[in-house]
Amino acid sequence: MQLYEIIDAIEKTAPLSGAASWDNSGMQLASRNNAVDTLALCLDPSPAAIRRAIQLKAQLLVTHHPLLITPRLPAVLDNFHEALSVLFKADMALYAAHTSLDAAMDGPAGWLARELDLHDLHVLEPCPCQAGPLRGFGCAGKLAEPLSLEDLLTRLARHINLDCASLSGLPVEDGRALSRIAYCPGSGASLVQAAAKAGADIFITGDVKYHCSLDAPLPLLDVGHHALEEEMTRRFADVLRDQLIGVHVHFIPSNNPIRPAMPAGVCKPVLEKPR
Repeated sequence: MQLYEIIDAIEKTAPLSGAASWDNSGMQLASRNNAVDTLALCLDPSPAAIRRAIQLKAQLLVTHHPLLITPRLPAVLDNFHEALSVLFKADMALYAAHTSLDAAMDGPAGWLARELDLHDLHVLEPCPCQAGPLRGFGCAGKLAEPLSLEDLLTRLARHINLDCASLSGLPVEDGRALSRIAYCPGSGASLVQAAAKAGADIFITGDVKYHCSLDAPLPLLDVGHHALEEEMTRRFADVLRDQLIGVHVHFIPSNNPIRPAMPAGVCKPVLEKPR
């Protein structure tokens, strides 16, 4: 299949018109090889992921995160420099579907809404450049049956790793049932007010900072930047696998770069109260 045909397929799910103005979605690195029979997808264009794509004999690597948000020269021997070096040597094309994929809540970005069977979906930040009720960033919806916080965490744990998850904002009162859930993959703390305005009982996202937690008008569940987006990218691979007949599509899994400080089963120390 020709490279342009694959890009057309990618952009049917993640049109560039939905990308944020500050973003760098789209083609990251061109290749002399325009024929693609093997495609790899992963969350980050890390040197390790690129090398794995080479092992898989991929001619195109599709990532969620771009090489860089703000362009700069490869003047430092860092991961950016190494990624470029490996890509050039392999003559591998690189494409990033970043906020273009995030803004398509009717696509892979909406996977959690479907797993939780949310109804009456409402996009938190609509995208004016795209038609459709589920085009924009983040969403809120109603559960078929209310869940306790414990039950919600149990359901989430079936799909994502919650080792580094944290609760902040308003506390969830004991015994309180959660009926309306809002979430945004990646770093969605800027949508906290929109989640509250949408009537959400809890907002699930990543990268929540201290002052955002302090001032939040609803409970926040920070599952980290990695968890929701890793699963979104895996499901994007499934979409392309169904669409690109004759192309081998591989998903390259990644590890969360943020790890729990305390090993599982180890109790946290009890701090002595001041006398």
